[in-house]
Amino acid sequence: MQKKKRVFGRIEAPFDIFYLLSAFTIGIYLLRTGNSSVRILAGSMALVLAIGDSFHLLPRICAILTGKEERLTKALGIGKLITSITMTVFYLFLWQIGLLLFLPDASFLLSLPVYILAILRILLCLLPQNRWTDRYPPVRFGIYRNIPFFLLGIAVALLFAIHVGVVPAAGSMWLAIALSFGFYLPVVLWSNENSKLGMLMLPKTCCYLWILLMCLKF
Repeated sequence: MQKKKRVFGRIEAPFDIFYLLSAFTIGIYLLRTGNSSVRILAGSMALVLAIGDSFHLLPRICAILTGKEERLTKALGIGKLITSITMTVFYLFLWQIGLLLFLPDASFLLSLPVYILAILRILLCLLPQNRWTDRYPPVRFGIYRNIPFFLLGIAVALLFAIHVGVVPAAGSMWLAIALSFGFYLPVVLWSNENSKLGMLMLPKTCCYLWILLMCLKF
């Protein structure tokens, strides 16, 4: 058991570093070459993703390299809270990118349910009942706060799925979003019972890089 954990750690740490560097690089590149509103939004989205995830992944990398996860429990928990909020903002950026690509003249009423879900998700994340800094936070509140997040993800995925083919560069965006949530769901529900499910966060993260790479073609 311990050996498998060490092997996974040796994979996870360099993967997390590669992911953060890639997301930062893509974000800066998109902003530097931002000759359209879509690219500027995409670059900002990439940086929000990278900065937010850094708060969790950097302590995670330190925990893997030092083997002192217990001492970093608080930092990891606070990092998860920040990441949960910035990930919500990430999907708001993605929603706005979809609107610019497909429905530039859409009424704000179309976006209202999406923003309500995002606000609800953030408010649920901020509740003390989440006990972010506990070694094993309650699964129940993990489920509560992720219900509006999953609905938000469905809304964004549907926006891209309905208009698939309109912008070829975004043709697989809905699939990347759907897969990211598909990998995330088992982690939310059962990772406290089976820590190996945490490995699903690696393909989930690959889906985010896929999304960012598609944005390079806008």
